[in-house]
Amino acid sequence: MLLVSWALFAQLALSAGAEEPLTLAINNGRVINPETGLDAIRHIGIRKGRVALISQTPLAGAETIDATGLVVAPGFIDIHSHTLTPLGQRRNVLDGVTTQLEMEAGALPSSAAGDLVANRPIINYGASVGHFAARIQVLEGRDLPYFFYRGEQASMASPAFTQRATAPQIAAIRRKLEEGLDGGGLGVGLLLDYMRDAVSPDELAMIFDVAGGRKVPVFVHVRRNLPGDPKGLEEVLALAEQYDTAVFICHITHNAMNGIEDWLEKIDAARARGVRVTTETLSYLAGGTSISADVFRKRDWRSIFAIDYTDVQWVATGEWLTEDTWAHYAETEPDGMVNHHYVQESWLHSALRWPDMMVSTDALPAFDPAQMTNPNISGSFSRLLGRYVREQEILGLSDGLSRMSLKQAQWLETFAPQFSRKGRVQVGADADLVVFDPQTVAAGADYGSPWQSPVGINWVVVGGVITVDSGELVPAAAAGRYLDTTPLAD
Repeated sequence: MLLVSWALFAQLALSAGAEEPLTLAINNGRVINPETGLDAIRHIGIRKGRVALISQTPLAGAETIDATGLVVAPGFIDIHSHTLTPLGQRRNVLDGVTTQLEMEAGALPSSAAGDLVANRPIINYGASVGHFAARIQVLEGRDLPYFFYRGEQASMASPAFTQRATAPQIAAIRRKLEEGLDGGGLGVGLLLDYMRDAVSPDELAMIFDVAGGRKVPVFVHVRRNLPGDPKGLEEVLALAEQYDTAVFICHITHNAMNGIEDWLEKIDAARARGVRVTTETLSYLAGGTSISADVFRKRDWRSIFAIDYTDVQWVATGEWLTEDTWAHYAETEPDGMVNHHYVQESWLHSALRWPDMMVSTDALPAFDPAQMTNPNISGSFSRLLGRYVREQEILGLSDGLSRMSLKQAQWLETFAPQFSRKGRVQVGADADLVVFDPQTVAAGADYGSPWQSPVGINWVVVGGVITVDSGELVPAAAAGRYLDTTPLAD
């Protein structure tokens, strides 16, 4: 990185008639802003954490990045993450992520999802209101605001995930959700498939009624059936239409499987009727979840996923399981995580070609690099750019970038105004930016080697602060902030 002296910078700034010095200039980059269609060599000036200038001539800043031969794009928004941890944020930012959101599960209060990073966030973070956490409070009489919180961990075998709520309990859950939304939560997170037998029709209707009344989305993991069966999708689309509620379908490829084309047609038909619905997919093909998830404990998961024990990895060690080792882990470590390999790449291709598809990580919680995890945490976005944009040409570059940033921002800004300044490279936008080499960018992480950093992600800027410099994390950088539904403040 070229550092310009303050004396020279001040002279240049005064001669240009600048209001205040630019804290950072990114010169000579191929700037791509999917919202406006800009794709040209430009020079970006940053001041007070926001984009202040986009120029056709080079700019001077207190710090300067020479982006010659590189793309400058909006920082990536991970709309589906479960790793709001210091390690998770470090791995994500090296992959170009500048905003990390826990929307599928959520928390109550939503800020609790970021409890481990709140004092020193490397990147931005936020969360929906966790329906599961409301159920824990009401049905179990204890306060566990997030899956992992100050030494406690939720269990999917507990009453909150297995027991039906009475009418008074449903009313109490409603009040908890409303309190969470009053506190700024980004919609309602609904782990429906993990508690499919526990959530009654009345409780499900209540959730959509609350979200619809507050004009926020429900982020839902739909009830899973046999491969391709759309009943789970149809259930939530009908409720979204009935209660005029926006609905976000989590990781559609991993639920629809070989029915992906049919599912997307149903979403298009619902949209034509006025239903506000969208969805996302992962760029890695395996699913990752707890071995005690409802689908494994109560259902014929081998038929549902069309796989066997030998297609599943124990995340902590990377070992491939057998029927015996599965039974052992299920009994002795019921909160342990598995990767089940069942998604076909052709299904992902179909998903990516859907015009409004978003891409996320669905990264598992990560606390210690000595423990294995899935590779999503380190390479989801670089994998999309390297494999599906450059190598397979499933998407064009600007289109691919929009699925990692702009589309998320546009969906969220309708109820969370802070996102109107994200997902763009425009004057006035937040200076959350990624600078990468389109010819070399690629994921380094894979199953069994989840901590490998991507290549080709050269710089990441968060809130105007250089957070990744020449592919390396800047240790002192911590410019992230908590995001909720609070109105914009200049």
